[in-house]
Amino acid sequence: VEVKMAVKQTIKEKIRQRRAQVTVHSCIYYALDNSIIDDHTWQRWADELYELQNKYPEHCNVGYFDETFVKWDPSSGYDLPIRSPKIMGMAHKLIEYRDKNNKNNALLPEPDVLEYTGNLEDFM
Repeated sequence: VEVKMAVKQTIKEKIRQRRAQVTVHSCIYYALDNSIIDDHTWQRWADELYELQNKYPEHCNVGYFDETFVKWDPSSGYDLPIRSPKIMGMAHKLIEYRDKNNKNNALLPEPDVLEYTGNLEDFM
């Protein structure tokens, strides 16, 4: 039985989480020519991030590619720092996780399960 717990996040934490997600999954898509989540999920995360950053600009200095996201447009993740060694490393880890746990290498049916819940320093 899988138990999911809701964890309250600050606005800064949510911004940082969404930045990590859109960056890593953009790396998987553009740099590694692969996919773990569907386009709708990525767009939902990107739109939420864009909305949070515009609504709360005072919370956007989160120490995670702050300058990159100042004028970021949620229509694509192509111009994000997807070739950063740490981003590439996390992307490879997620693909490895998917391959180990999903023998068909298909998109996972519950993409929110891949919302990273560990230490976000892993992404830096």
